[in-house]
Amino acid sequence: MTRKLGKTIAAAAFLALTTPAASKPGIAITIYANNMALVQDTRDLALRGGRQTIAFENVSAQIRSETVSLTAADLAIVEQNFDFDLLSPGKMMEKAVGKTVTIVRTNPATGAETREQAEVLAVNGGVVLRIGNRIEVLRDDGLPVRVIFDKVPDNLRAKPTLSILVDAKPGNRPAVLSYLTPGLGWRADYVALYDEAAGQIDVQGWVTLTNASGVTYDDAETLLVAGNPKLLDSNDDQRWQRPRPTMVEAGTESGTRERLGDYYLYPLAARTTIANQQTKQVSFLDVHGAPARHGYEARLNWLQTIEQPISTASVYEFSNSAQGGLGDQLPAGIMRFYLRDKRGSPQFIGESRIDHTPMGSTLSLNTGDAFDVKVKSTTEKRERINSDRWKTAMRYTLTNALPKPVSVKLIQNGLWGDTRITAQSQPAQRTNADSAIWTVTVPANGKSEVTATFDTRF
Repeated sequence: MTRKLGKTIAAAAFLALTTPAASKPGIAITIYANNMALVQDTRDLALRGGRQTIAFENVSAQIRSETVSLTAADLAIVEQNFDFDLLSPGKMMEKAVGKTVTIVRTNPATGAETREQAEVLAVNGGVVLRIGNRIEVLRDDGLPVRVIFDKVPDNLRAKPTLSILVDAKPGNRPAVLSYLTPGLGWRADYVALYDEAAGQIDVQGWVTLTNASGVTYDDAETLLVAGNPKLLDSNDDQRWQRPRPTMVEAGTESGTRERLGDYYLYPLAARTTIANQQTKQVSFLDVHGAPARHGYEARLNWLQTIEQPISTASVYEFSNSAQGGLGDQLPAGIMRFYLRDKRGSPQFIGESRIDHTPMGSTLSLNTGDAFDVKVKSTTEKRERINSDRWKTAMRYTLTNALPKPVSVKLIQNGLWGDTRITAQSQPAQRTNADSAIWTVTVPANGKSEVTATFDTRF
């Protein structure tokens, strides 16, 4: 900052907006699922002519200052500063280093006070003072001692404050302060109650808002965006870590929900206060009696012998189509499944994460390992035909200790290269070059076997 500009700022009038934004028009917040929000804070300003500094209190403590925009008629921005050094006893002492304060001690027996002038030498794990000709450490030993400061140091604020130097014409007018901030985010949480006898599922969807931005947003108009806007410093894309897909088939249906570009919008029905360090839940989906199916799934990664039978996955499949499904787009989140016990009480049986799911999709969610349904694979024979060709004979044994038949989707992965199935006890479905899928019915308290011969070329 040049000396001339510094003098201009020092001489500028200071207009402090120390009250929260008025409820009309107030605050509008657009919250994204990747811990980012757009805040649009509308306030009425009473401006004098010329250069003046406007101090916006109650802004996010994590504001991205490079995204700040102030819009008002007949107003031009000269400079802006964000003061995030908040007023606290520790900060007061840090700012007092090299300066003189007053130490007040109270005699516990008589209540009499004594005062001494002290120079603050250092604040490093404790306060070091020079009092007259002696050096003293200000101890926290429970004795009644307090420190008196002449004033609040510059740039220490009770609340995060954005100061904007503007050049404006005089008069009253509304102004819109817009900025992006992390610390505000949301996620979708789902509660699913499965009725095994009816083959139906009830699903309730909740929006869970979290505010760790350092400020409370009073009476805010809130809009949620389902999607993943790209952020240059974002490390949220970890899809390669997900070993099992949850979307069997992507939907092609369009609904009535409002879109913003490639994203879907979920506005809250009424204004709400989002308190700092608060989690808030709002319902956005409530569907009863959607068709669903429970089954089992076994995924094997290579043509190999498994010495000990392994559990199959307990899987629930359903659709979010308009006809015969949940009838809405599903934002990414966690779906928690419940079943009623014999007493009629819903009991938790597992959870699964879903991605952003277009309407009309088919979902297959794994809620955990099955206790009674197992699978064991055995390599019965593997022979080398030539330098780049192998033949492998496999046997899969599926067992069921339940008093009812079950359907198991047996998936053999790892068929990389040019692999063909030359013989099999029942036909497989080949959805891609790397996998073969058999749908196997296993009788009650019984077992089933599948055999297949693979011809692999490298």
